[in-house]
Amino acid sequence: MKTEDIDKIIAESLEKEKKASKWHRPEKKKSDKMGQVRQVLNAVFMLGFLAAIIIYFAMPENRVLFFCVGFGAMAVKIVEFIIRFLF
Repeated sequence: MKTEDIDKIIAESLEKEKKASKWHRPEKKKSDKMGQVRQVLNAVFMLGFLAAIIIYFAMPENRVLFFCVGFGAMAVKIVEFIIRFLF
């Protein structure tokens, strides 16, 4: 056997193992609509989290607003997390 044949056989077997592995994720399309929705939700989460931190330090007497904004940001993140595994 030639070296090229051996390399080809090894590459094919590695590819089969990768596809058969239970940890392998199927490749997703980049133009996925849910991917775009998840990106928007992640951006909203980060902005909400940043707003909560600013409120915490800028208005220390107004903890209710801090908790509302913080928990709202966490709710957005939970929705994004659920979308990741459902779609």
